[in-house]
Amino acid sequence: MSLNRSEKQAVIDEVTGLAAKAQTLVMAEYRGITVADMTKLRSQAREKGVTLSVLKNTLARRAVAGSAFEVLSDQMTGPLIYGFSIDAVAAAKVVADFAKTNDKLVIRAGAFAGKTLDIEGVKQLANIPSKEVLLAQLCGLLMSPISRTAAVLAALSAQRGAGAEEVAEAAEPAAEVTEAAAA
Repeated sequence: MSLNRSEKQAVIDEVTGLAAKAQTLVMAEYRGITVADMTKLRSQAREKGVTLSVLKNTLARRAVAGSAFEVLSDQMTGPLIYGFSIDAVAAAKVVADFAKTNDKLVIRAGAFAGKTLDIEGVKQLANIPSKEVLLAQLCGLLMSPISRTAAVLAALSAQRGAGAEEVAEAAEPAAEVTEAAAA
């Protein structure tokens, strides 16, 4: 069923809005994927904040015209699913992870920061840890010197504490000798 002119314009406006907010666009060919697998992919995408759309390529070209994703216009051929994400790695991660388990989904290309990504570029982008993981790693790096300093200070105080106990133990027999001599 074809769309009338106003419906097409509504689709273009919606996708233009997605493209304006998104940092990343990943395109994948979905030929031969079952409806159940496509539903699974869409639910995984929703969980990660990725918007997946199956669009007519001419409408997609018009929607991304003038945006950072215009560089992909010449590659918009065939049955494609478009993944837009505000998070820089989310779309690539969702599509690449799903493509690992389903050989019917073939990554075609992607775009990030106005640059075209080939298949390997999309996979490399997908391998970048998420923002939360990167922040946790940064906190670990910042806390590392502090925790090492605390461990060294604790070891020094333990050594000095052990030395004080030895001095106290050595002083006890000397005190006993002086008490015996005084008596």
